Amino acid sequence: MINYEHYVLDNGLQVLIHPDHSTKMAVTNIIYKVGSRNEVSGKTGLAHYFEHLMFGGSKNVPKFDSALERVGGECNAFTNTDITNYYITLPANNIETAFWLESDRMLQLNLSKKTIETQRKVVIEEFKQRYLNQPYGDAMHLMRGLCYDLHPYQWPTIGKDIKDIEGFDEEDIRSFYQYHYAPNNAILVVAGDVKETEVLEMAKKWFGPIPPVKTSPVAISEEPKQTQKRSLFHSADVPTDALYKAYHMPGRMQKGYLECDLITDILGFGRSSLLEQKLVKNTGIFASCNGYILGALDPGLMIFSAKMEKGKTAEEAEKVLDEVVHEFIENTISQEILNKVKNQAEAMKTYESIQLINRAMTLAYYTQLGSPDIYQIEYDQKTAIAADQISDMARTTIKESNASVLYYKSNKQ
Repeated sequence: MINYEHYVLDNGLQVLIHPDHSTKMAVTNIIYKVGSRNEVSGKTGLAHYFEHLMFGGSKNVPKFDSALERVGGECNAFTNTDITNYYITLPANNIETAFWLESDRMLQLNLSKKTIETQRKVVIEEFKQRYLNQPYGDAMHLMRGLCYDLHPYQWPTIGKDIKDIEGFDEEDIRSFYQYHYAPNNAILVVAGDVKETEVLEMAKKWFGPIPPVKTSPVAISEEPKQTQKRSLFHSADVPTDALYKAYHMPGRMQKGYLECDLITDILGFGRSSLLEQKLVKNTGIFASCNGYILGALDPGLMIFSAKMEKGKTAEEAEKVLDEVVHEFIENTISQEILNKVKNQAEAMKTYESIQLINRAMTLAYYTQLGSPDIYQIEYDQKTAIAADQISDMARTTIKESNASVLYYKSNKQ
């Protein structure tokens, strides 16, 4: 368990405090409950775009990074389908600087034309470099579009198309900011060499006067159940064929999610996984093969992705992959394998708890799921799951009528 105190300010901001006096550092981690799932078609990529805008300065802080560096701090952020997360690390005796910086950009971000256009260019360049000009870089664009018809998970966090980013106007940007960047849509965690009473007073001083947003949540389209296999053939200038096969699975807080997590842990996590041992080392078809889940808040995807050896096709790889996965489904999972993946989960939990910033992120993330206590509850549930429960979920999830397959073909072969 991670020790914490949890408060809610009058404006709805959740504040969690995690003292750790073994260090002289402190961190602030603030989650805004907004990601690409909160966007609409034609205006995709706004959540990620705002991650960039938030470092463009605010009314009283012309240069965010410079102000932080002057007190020995550093910062970063990330956006995914469900949240946007900002974090700062700095000497604990300078913690109030982090409150000043974060509160100022929550209340009065610099949305001048110059800042908007500067960050627009940065995001467009990132889109090109990471997704259009990288081998296989557009694979998840293609996969998401194949797997989803209605839900906004049908586009990646960067956005569906560069044209969307080019088309954001000032009204789009200001509306998105005013609606999502509000205290009652945020969770602030402060951790490190801090005193609880002082942190709470600083939270009230710097964030308390910021008004909450009063608009109602926008309904997100529910994805209908998939009833037949979907396939997409895509050819590109890449070294070898690649295969991406996805199955719809429960959302983050739904029954069956943890079983799906264990399925991919057994099949595709690490050098000793079944896919690595049976496909990569023993077939001559696979250069690599992994299994993972996307961990999405709403019903998400279990994905098997693989790169082929030179001259091998994605189609023949799928047949062999299906055979190995089918064998896994039909056979009893040994206690040895089950113990191994549960030991890995324990080791990962221990490793993640070492760094202060990881503990702060964990508290923030699970609070937005409903409660910071879910972290331990979920771990206890996962390590108590029996082999037959995993097999039952595998049979329910891994079936052709629930599959979407991208055959990413090399035009060099």
